[in-house]
Amino acid sequence: MTFARISSGRKGEEEAVSYLRKNGYKIIERNYRTKLGEIDIIADCRGCICFVEVRAKNNPLFGSPEETILKKKQFQVSKAALAYIKKFKLEDKNCRFDVVSVEGVDSPRPEVRLIKNAFELDNRWR
Repeated sequence: MTFARISSGRKGEEEAVSYLRKNGYKIIERNYRTKLGEIDIIADCRGCICFVEVRAKNNPLFGSPEETILKKKQFQVSKAALAYIKKFKLEDKNCRFDVVSVEGVDSPRPEVRLIKNAFELDNRWR
């Protein structure tokens, strides 16, 4: 991964955190890593634990940022979320998977979109 791409990813994550906070989310963790996968942001939104995947792009060619979250990534995030839920004994909490899409991340005014309930827990884990 190039330095420019890493830098854009960090900027996208900062934009996402700022956007989420403005919309009432309380950030619990960032870049939560397990051997099963990574979750970009874990936040509380009115009592619901939100596992947030952030996608940022500069170039609108080849689709929107959120279109890059394929089933494999959803599966990884699901596994990491279940590990988090188990570790912190949150089985009784409502949870969901959200996506924050940041387009034009390196521009002066990036476009940020929040997609609540962007995907569901993989059926293999139900």
